[in-house]
Amino acid sequence: MWGSTRVVAMSLLVCLMAGAEQQSGKQAESLKDTAEPVYELGDGITPPRLIRQVNPEYSGKRGVGVKGSVSISMVVSSKGIPENPQIVQGLDPEVDKSAVEAIKQWRFAPAQKDKKPVAVKVTVEVQFRSM
Repeated sequence: MWGSTRVVAMSLLVCLMAGAEQQSGKQAESLKDTAEPVYELGDGITPPRLIRQVNPEYSGKRGVGVKGSVSISMVVSSKGIPENPQIVQGLDPEVDKSAVEAIKQWRFAPAQKDKKPVAVKVTVEVQFRSM
């Protein structure tokens, strides 16, 4: 291991990253492989809250550390499970893969609309810092 990997707090990022794709609670049309309606964060939608976070495991090439962030778009289901993670902006294929594998293990208190759990599209950022 090359040191410490730090993942930025999810609750902050969900709110910050949602602004780029905000459509005031409208269903996301591009994510048709999920069985439930998927909403964009916006008015009337309470964002999901991270309750279990797993840090990426990345050993680095020849012990060289990585610095930067990987942006990942995904759906957080109404059960709080990350689905369909897609790299929006990556660093390196191995680093990107480790970030996606970690996010697949994350768990959330789901987003809510009208006090009922709903699936939402979010973008998160995983920070890598050499120590």
